[in-house]
Amino acid sequence: MAFIGVLMLYTGYIYTNAYFGYFHLDNFAMGFSPDELVIRSLRLATMPVLEILTVALLLPSVPRLLRFLRVPERYMGKAVELGRMTAKAHPAFIATGALLMALWSRVQPFAWVAPLLVATGVLLGRIRSAVPAGRPREPVWRFAASLMIAGLCLIWTTALVAEDLGSADARQDTQRLVGRVSVILLSTEPLSFAPPGPRVKDLGKGAHFRYRYTNLRLLIERDHRYYLLPTGWTRENSTYVIKDSDDIRIEIRSGTSTAPHQVTSGTPRPPDRISSLPFASADGPCGTAPPPPALAACGPVR
Repeated sequence: MAFIGVLMLYTGYIYTNAYFGYFHLDNFAMGFSPDELVIRSLRLATMPVLEILTVALLLPSVPRLLRFLRVPERYMGKAVELGRMTAKAHPAFIATGALLMALWSRVQPFAWVAPLLVATGVLLGRIRSAVPAGRPREPVWRFAASLMIAGLCLIWTTALVAEDLGSADARQDTQRLVGRVSVILLSTEPLSFAPPGPRVKDLGKGAHFRYRYTNLRLLIERDHRYYLLPTGWTRENSTYVIKDSDDIRIEIRSGTSTAPHQVTSGTPRPPDRISSLPFASADGPCGTAPPPPALAACGPVR
């Protein structure tokens, strides 16, 4: 259980770092808690992964399952013999994984198969049918070392899958950016945005919040900081970071609602704050120095 907990925590960190790194944001600076990282690791619980885990758990029980289903003895014998042959072929799994590691740059984006094959080969080698008859019992340290190698390879596999999935989810969310939560920003003073920037409208001298900025989408909100993306955002553009203050009013609209949900400084926040991702506190964006009043931008290094 401890191994599974550590694996979920590490997987959640890799996934979150890949996802927000796509938007030029630093995982540590955003201050995600361990509980959040564990929850985010569940993103890897996709149907293909669950199917593979189910098959892996059922494999040791195949003979009993076949007996329960009253499969004829000749088919049961063939299935058992196939399992023994697979276990005895465990060096081939390890060798294939090592070969793929040597060809690392050429097997992308399926490099995760390499450590998975090594872990599979090591674990198959621990099966009793894979050990030749009459072979003396191996030392305890060799048994422990093989389990450690298999565990490290499984962690490596999970990290590679989590990183690919985080980047893929970020790219997909970018393509569907218009459908995310819409943000209307009202400010008493003009704000300077890096291109392409939002659409701005001057409401006139009589308005307290004179400048109105639209065409913004909410990425996440943490500790009174709103991480915003302009519509049409690409990786070459900046991510805007708006800090809630007395000079700023933020209106949030859902994709279907026409009435804005207003969040005004100095008023209690509603319990159902809108965000597409879980909340937590953070000291500052991108690991940079504190932003200028109300606005900062996170963008690619030029």
